[in-house]
Amino acid sequence: MPKAQGPLSGIRIVELVGIGPGPFACMLLADLGADVIRVDRAQNVSGGDPESPPADLLARGRRSIGVDLKSPAGTETVLRLVEKADVLIEGFRPGVMERLGLGPDVCAKRNPRLVYGRMTGWGQTGPLAHAAGHDINYISLSGALHAIGRRGEAPVPPLNLVGDFGGGTMYLIMGVLAALVERQASGRGQVVDSAMTDGAASLMTIFYGIEAIGFWKDERGVNMLDGGAHFYDVYETKDGKYVSIGSIEPQFYQLLLKHTGLAGEELPVQFDRDQWPAMKERMAAIFRAKTRDEWCAVMENTDVCFAPVLSMSEAPHHPHNVARGTFAEVKGVVQPAPAPRFSRTPGAIQGPPAHPGQHTDEALADWGFSAADIAQLREAKAIA
Repeated sequence: MPKAQGPLSGIRIVELVGIGPGPFACMLLADLGADVIRVDRAQNVSGGDPESPPADLLARGRRSIGVDLKSPAGTETVLRLVEKADVLIEGFRPGVMERLGLGPDVCAKRNPRLVYGRMTGWGQTGPLAHAAGHDINYISLSGALHAIGRRGEAPVPPLNLVGDFGGGTMYLIMGVLAALVERQASGRGQVVDSAMTDGAASLMTIFYGIEAIGFWKDERGVNMLDGGAHFYDVYETKDGKYVSIGSIEPQFYQLLLKHTGLAGEELPVQFDRDQWPAMKERMAAIFRAKTRDEWCAVMENTDVCFAPVLSMSEAPHHPHNVARGTFAEVKGVVQPAPAPRFSRTPGAIQGPPAHPGQHTDEALADWGFSAADIAQLREAKAIA
């Protein structure tokens, strides 16, 4: 396999396949050049044409091997990979990896330098640690979901961006990379316990701070950043589409008034909360008078802090996204390109998603297994 491109080239990662934030973390690490080997369950290996990759974009950029984790030989296969790895990432409930014989203590004996990343919703400890849950539950417990939604209406789930991918994936990656940096000094790995509840709570830090000084009300839809303010919201246009406005700073707010035709009128001061509902009604009527494209012609490329609200099918074609290469196409599938950007060692989509077990022989050979080892494991049905 050619050497991967990116700042993490040379870092080896073992991924015990899960769902959501763990695979997303491994996708991002692979985008940055890490050699990630996905350990899929042997029973999920059913073949598949490499020219017709599966639709799971979170599986892109890494090779997959099929292993029977309930087989002693399968467990030993993973432990041999651990011996050569820098990082292991798993997303099982607490105790599962230990029962499989792949817990952090066992792995540390094989490789004391291993960084062991654990991705769960509730964390490794606490009264809810062993309970099932999903993003919506984790952000409920952190105060995040309560804050998102319109005034007088129920909270609105923000897809699964805040818990799974914001509070989960991003904090897991930060923890793993921090542990790799610390290892340079200590020579030792450690366990990273990444819980989506912890991460989602951390994302709310600014709001806990401004609530403490009285700037934020613990109520939906009445604050500056939650749609309560007329200068920070989305508005429907004449053609039934939407535009977004974020004119917080005074100089940007003055431009908003200018381009909406309100400049020069006797208006309430910008931060008079009592007047926000009435000003929102005025703004809504103004924005309904033009189409989205007409408002783009008026406000795009100004300092109003404006953008059209694009659908997923529209976003890849916006001139700014095209110019930056924000989206890429791999095997006919349009998808977000790697981020962030690096000046010397740019990341890259290392390849399309793999079918489970697609690279078993190739990847094991690259990680030091002999042909005889692989044949023996296959005969024992430890790999597929």
